[in-house]
Order: sequence, then structure tokens, then C-alpha cells
Amino acid sequence: MKSGRKFIRSKMFTLLLVLAVLIVVFLILSKGSFLRPNNMKNIVDSMTVVSFLTIGAGCLMISGYIDLSVGAVGTLCGILMAKLLVLGVWWPIACLLTIAAGAICGIISAILVNELRFQAFIATMAMASITQGFMYIISSGQAVIINDAAVGKIGSGVIFGYLPVTLVLAVAAFIIYGVLMSGTKFGRDVYLVGGNPEAARLAGIYPKKISYILFFNSGALGGLAGMLFAARVKSATVTGIINSQFSGMTAAILGGVSFGGGAGGLGGAFVGLLILNAFNNGMMILGISPYWQTFASGIILIAALMLDYARASRRARSKLA
Repeated sequence: MKSGRKFIRSKMFTLLLVLAVLIVVFLILSKGSFLRPNNMKNIVDSMTVVSFLTIGAGCLMISGYIDLSVGAVGTLCGILMAKLLVLGVWWPIACLLTIAAGAICGIISAILVNELRFQAFIATMAMASITQGFMYIISSGQAVIINDAAVGKIGSGVIFGYLPVTLVLAVAAFIIYGVLMSGTKFGRDVYLVGGNPEAARLAGIYPKKISYILFFNSGALGGLAGMLFAARVKSATVTGIINSQFSGMTAAILGGVSFGGGAGGLGGAFVGLLILNAFNNGMMILGISPYWQTFASGIILIAALMLDYARASRRARSKLA
């Protein structure tokens, strides 16, 4: 009974309630179309690639940092994978090199932040500009077609007859990172660094080391997301997943991850991603103009930031009490 009341007062209950309300509203407005199997598949397909960006952004934000380059890095990695496949590189090697390229971009961002003392958003904006320029150089602004059958199966294939491969990878990633962040010493260290870096140093934790690992992780997950997106559409373009990074950040903040660090979890980020994708899909089902959908996405991001500010203020008042 006590645990039930505690759950009702939790952030997770609020998120699930918001998700349920959204489903009911769009179900009524769409006259049942919203819950049709094909539409549910569309929602799942739209969230799988963004899942990896949400995880990378969530972990970094919990530690008190932000990465504004991951969309551009992921797009560049998609083009790199496609180019490697065109050159005849065996697909597992091409995929590993793609993820490694993303990780290297993350490491460079970490060097700018930790060694040159740049603000994270400035360092990662610079990295985004560099990667965008480089992707135009290697692709000449043209789409690179992917004809590799194995890569195509990773992007759009299914297992057991109905489960998309990308969905299985996304759910597995959320579970693994959720356990890592909530049930291991490393995860506790990340929360401590995000909440109070000085206290973390006094406790024998190395914030710089944590940031290197998480920027590395963010870049690698961005590379994976870009690779999966290119594999799904069977081509790599200079637009790629650039705009998806803000969806990942919005989902993480909606799910309770604090923009200022030290709070939130990946379980909430997953539900936040469901809310965001259900909302966008519902708008599309109702035939609302894409321009208004973009406008609404911006409003959701502002609302998420305001909610995060309110939560941070509440935590500060509780510490002073």
C-alpha cells in the first residue's frame, strides 16, 4: 500500500499518465486510427534511431554536460559507412569503423572541454560545424546509396517474423544503460559528478575521466544511430539525423533527466521518448502541417526545460529546508 502511494507520487507515474492521456486523445480524434497495428509500427520505427541519441544525451546530461554535435557526428558516420561499403569494405568492419569514428569525435569534444576548458556547448557546436563540413567534402553533397544486403537487413529487417532488429537493439541498449546507471558504482559516480563535482573529487572520483567516457559514449552512440538510419533508408545523405539530436535531448528532459546534472534516469527517458513520438505521430495522423509539427516540437522542448527548471528549484529548496 505504501509502495503504491509512493509510485503514484513518482515522476514515472506522471509520465505514464501523460502518455495514457495522449493515447486516449489521439485515439478519439483519429477515430481509432492511432492504435492500428501499422501506425504502432510507425511509432516504433520513428523512435528506434532516436533511442541511441536519447541514451547518449541522457547520460551526458546526468553528468552535467551537453553534446550538440551528436546529430552531425551521426550523419557523418552514416556517410562514412556508405562510402566504406562502396569501396568494398566488409560490412562488419565498415560498421565498427563507423562507430569508432563517432567515438573519436566524442573524444575530441572531451579534449576541448577538459584540456582547453571550453564550455561543452561551444566545443560541441564547433565539432558539429567541423563534421558537417567534412561530410560535404567526402560526399560532395550527394546521397551515397547502400546496396549491401546485410546492412539493409540490420536497418529494416525483422526477427521472429515481426520484431524489427533496430527495436531489439534500442530496447537492449535502454536496459543495459539503465542497469549501468542505476545499479553500478560507475552510475553512482556519474550522478555524484553531475550533482556536485567538487564533492565527487573529495570522494576520490575523477570527473574528467567520467566526462571522457561519456563523451566517447555519446559519439559512439551517435555513430551507431547514424549507421542504423542510413541502413534503414538504404542511403546516406547530408541531412541524415542532424535534426534528431534535439528529439533525443527533449525526450531525456521530458523523462526527468536534469539539464543541470545529477538527477533523472533512463527509464524516464524511455517513457519521455514514447510521449514525444506518440505526440508527433498523432499530429501526423490528424493531417496537421509539418510546419506546425516543428513548431509544436519546439514548444515541447521549452515546456520540458521549464519543467526541468521547476524540478531543480524544488530540489534546491528541499536541500535548504
